[in-house]
Amino acid sequence: MDEVIQITKDIKAGNIKPIYFFMGEEPYYIDKLTDFIQENILQEHERDFNQTIIYGRDTTIEEVVSNAKRYPMMADRQVVIVREAQELSRYIDKLESYVENPQPTTVLVFAYKYKTLDKRKRVTKLLEKFGVVFESKKLYDNQVGDWIKRVLSGQGYSIEPKASLILVEFLGTDLSKISNELDKLKIILPKGHTITAKDIEENIGFSKDFNNFELRSALGEKNQLKSYQIVDYFAQNPKDNPLVVTTAMVFSYFSQLLQYHGLKDKSKFNVAKELKINPFFVKDYELAARNYPMRKVSAIVGTLRDIDVKSKGVGAASMTQHDLLKEMLINIFN
Repeated sequence: MDEVIQITKDIKAGNIKPIYFFMGEEPYYIDKLTDFIQENILQEHERDFNQTIIYGRDTTIEEVVSNAKRYPMMADRQVVIVREAQELSRYIDKLESYVENPQPTTVLVFAYKYKTLDKRKRVTKLLEKFGVVFESKKLYDNQVGDWIKRVLSGQGYSIEPKASLILVEFLGTDLSKISNELDKLKIILPKGHTITAKDIEENIGFSKDFNNFELRSALGEKNQLKSYQIVDYFAQNPKDNPLVVTTAMVFSYFSQLLQYHGLKDKSKFNVAKELKINPFFVKDYELAARNYPMRKVSAIVGTLRDIDVKSKGVGAASMTQHDLLKEMLINIFN
């Protein structure tokens, strides 16, 4: 994120490079940076004749270079943006000669999603030397909560840890999806507001009471009634609560709990670091560890492997989702 901020600061300050190559597994920042250049390099009245947007699947490297070599019309610069540039991955080496001698009045941008260039290649080294190469890396699950917090903080909002976790639970690590949902909330909620789980349920539609986060909490508390209520809800709403996702979450949770039991240093920040969780949730693992001794957790993890196999249809052809979820809870609680 710091690198993204620096790139935008440099452009605003007039320190503009002839080539920008945005690549990587996380498309969110690639789109954000590409959009920023599209909206900020040229004045609005200059864009009609001096801003060209082409798509990788519809072009060739030769055509891209030809566009880049043109001179601007009644402007200091022209901008050429290649979106979905990963479609040109097999021919990217053909850029070498242009990168070595880029047109100084052109800003050439590549939005190269879901892939990266080989850093050992000559074309990559040339791009780094004469332009800007930025790799947008996918965030891990345990990093997304902090990302949500930082993004909202910069826009005058805050968020409860539980609300943040619910967003990650339902939307995964797709930053574009999360950003879209946050934008909806910002339209409805005033600046300075702390976003709660209730806000998410009322305005986005995720249930704050019946979700994998709440199931994990109920299991940790050994709250059998609540756990059975949640899996009943899941069985009635299978499209929104896929069995394989639930079993994977429960397996991951008890695997973390097993790891917790094995830690010598059970201080709050060491547990958060080793389990890759927000320090806010360490107390939940302390409670769960008291409810489930290490030997019981080991047995649960073994049972969950069997449930996971059955959830994929192996050896359980006649069992419904509800049957498998109930079997899972019986094995955990007994």
